[in-house]
Amino acid sequence: MINLNNVSKAFSGFQAVDSINMNIEKNSIVGFIGPNGAGKTTTLKMITGQLKPDAGSILVNGYDIVNDAINAKKQFGFVSDDPNTFLKLKGIEYLNFIGDIYEVDTTLRQERIERYSSMFKLEQSLNDKIQSYSHGMRQKIKIIGVLLHNPDIFILDEPLTGLDPQAAFDLKKIMKEHASQDKCVLFSTHVLEVAEKLCDAIIIINHGHILYTGTLDALKAQYEGLSLEEIFLEVTR
Repeated sequence: MINLNNVSKAFSGFQAVDSINMNIEKNSIVGFIGPNGAGKTTTLKMITGQLKPDAGSILVNGYDIVNDAINAKKQFGFVSDDPNTFLKLKGIEYLNFIGDIYEVDTTLRQERIERYSSMFKLEQSLNDKIQSYSHGMRQKIKIIGVLLHNPDIFILDEPLTGLDPQAAFDLKKIMKEHASQDKCVLFSTHVLEVAEKLCDAIIIINHGHILYTGTLDALKAQYEGLSLEEIFLEVTR
């Protein structure tokens, strides 16, 4: 569903991502793990078309994100690590804006808005401007925006940051259900315990290089006796 082939990106001579390869298949939740500054967000921004790679190719459900951007972007929903956008819009205005862009049927749109705003306890705040929301509420409205058009692929950058425990539980449940429907989830995190409980596979990146791709069980088997934290530090040393 997502294929990266020898993708690179540099900023003013700094190599943020260096010739990486990734393959994210359907029916999977893949955790994208690395320390701060490892290249996670840069990679996700290239996958979602916010940054153009200097080299290599990126296919999203077979569509090239550079050469066929519109069709590629129809395949995924993206939750950024920065929810501070569209602040002048009311919550309901933002959701209807997303619904219009993705041509979500009016009846289905209303049903999903009601369902997810109730789930994430935002139903009383939909007529307030997003700039009045807390960080966690802003994160929730962006998550609802993705769920509203229900794309094949979820791409989530640190999606659990700022969420209360119930919202985090609900989102993880949604991610599991989504992946079980011949779809996939790619999300970045630095919380290894979350990755262990949620992911079918992980990808570890550091200094712009992919260091490991596979299951956590296979990785732990290589470092018997070490905790997850110790394994992570060893791999990214």
